[in-house]
Amino acid sequence: MNEVWKKPPVSLETYQGMVGKEIGVSSWHLIDQGRIDTYAGVIEDHQFIHVDPERAKKETAFGTTIAHGFLTMSLMSIMSYEVMPVVEGTAMGVNYGFDKLRFLSPVRSGKRVRGRFVLAEATLRKPKELLSRTSVTVEIEGEEKPALVADWLGLIYFN
Repeated sequence: MNEVWKKPPVSLETYQGMVGKEIGVSSWHLIDQGRIDTYAGVIEDHQFIHVDPERAKKETAFGTTIAHGFLTMSLMSIMSYEVMPVVEGTAMGVNYGFDKLRFLSPVRSGKRVRGRFVLAEATLRKPKELLSRTSVTVEIEGEEKPALVADWLGLIYFN
């Protein structure tokens, strides 16, 4: 079992008390050409800016290939598992979408990214359903401007 799943759970009250606070920062995750190529294959987006290093070097201002924005976004899942607490009694959590998602800077092949998580909302919608809103900034190692910012929504269902 992945270590990120072994965190001790927190009470609902403790979780709701974290609203407005930075919960944590994930570890760094490498976005190398192999990861970009694999992702391109999965989503069938083989635009040269992602998969052709020589052409990207010659024809773009990036100097190399860049990750798909959605690849960077998708890494938020593992980043959140590293950082966000599990609420006691959780049966499952589901992705509910985004209220805001902006890609601010390209992530060049070979760079590492990490997520910074701030719990913005934790509201019971029903007795066994919690709406969780997390403000996420995905940082690029060595760069001032982040790759993306997002207001990410999740639903937590309780037993």
